[in-house]
Amino acid sequence: MKFLITGGGTGGHIYPALAIANEIRDRYKDAEILYVGTKKGMESELVPKEGFNFKTIRVKGFPRKFSKEMFKTVKELFLGLNDAKKIIKEFQPDVVIGTGGYVCGPVVYIASKKKIPTIIHEQNAFPGITNKILSRYVDKIALSFEESVKYFKYPNKISITGNPVRKSLFLVDKNSAYKKLSVDPVIPLVLSFGGSGGQKKLNDSMFHVIKENADNSNIQILHITGKRFYEDFTKKLKKENIVIKENIKILPYFFDMPEGLNIANLVVTSAGAITISEITALGIPSIIIPKSYTAENHQVYNAKALEKKGASLVILEEDLTGEKLNNSIKKLLEDEEALSTMKKNSKKLGKIEAVNEIVDIIEGMIK
Repeated sequence: MKFLITGGGTGGHIYPALAIANEIRDRYKDAEILYVGTKKGMESELVPKEGFNFKTIRVKGFPRKFSKEMFKTVKELFLGLNDAKKIIKEFQPDVVIGTGGYVCGPVVYIASKKKIPTIIHEQNAFPGITNKILSRYVDKIALSFEESVKYFKYPNKISITGNPVRKSLFLVDKNSAYKKLSVDPVIPLVLSFGGSGGQKKLNDSMFHVIKENADNSNIQILHITGKRFYEDFTKKLKKENIVIKENIKILPYFFDMPEGLNIANLVVTSAGAITISEITALGIPSIIIPKSYTAENHQVYNAKALEKKGASLVILEEDLTGEKLNNSIKKLLEDEEALSTMKKNSKKLGKIEAVNEIVDIIEGMIK
């Protein structure tokens, strides 16, 4: 069987696509899988590393405001549609799977017009524009949040599957993780990060938290600044003569996120769809600070979906201060009952079988 997968631009679209692709490869040893993306998207680097065949089309996202760039984008869209036609004609897929991002627009649309079974997956509580447009043409729609249903006009196509998460998340030995990360299992660990690229407002507030807890042996903090913020963060620590002791670790990037998440007592993070899926899959209490500059403000919708169910405390960037964050962390860690309730509510929202459910739907479409 032949599976064509498309989606890209950011990790939020790519990682779910790769999770689906890996599950298909595990189930069907003779499966032919082709991933279609763009040259400039992160997928051009990530997908080949996973061992999948990769082809590109010419397409880019529409600008938010009308400008001369709009005409170039329209021209590129038609080029992308032609590229998609050629790839689909050559590959002859049995099914086409789209995970969002402008790249999947031409590919999924052309496949639907050729009567090839199509499915899209939406990661966010507030859907992206590409998936909203494609929902009219596809056969199936897989959603991560119940809150997304109201934005689609075709309820008979919808399944609430959750967001696919990496299997390595569930294979962590906690004792080994404590040793590997030099973390004391008896003292609460706060893991803080603002997505893969970091988050300035979160960093600014965590600086205050670290400053206030530099001599506090009753808390452990593992803070990931993001590569672009690391140098400024560490310079500021030196400037203010803040001595970092064993209970606090500051890194530019973190390659051991599955281990870190499994042993964290509290996570402070932004509201990317993948991050939310992983913390709920493991049932981790969280303080979420949604980035205010994301497309359609989707991170706020993601965060509010968790807060509504009592799985997280949400602080908007506009309301965030170092003092407020420090007080919130302290209050939660001191209230075992509140932390336990938040953990249970988070776990209830976790969809650990998401990728299996999605591939089950795909199987049903091609049998």
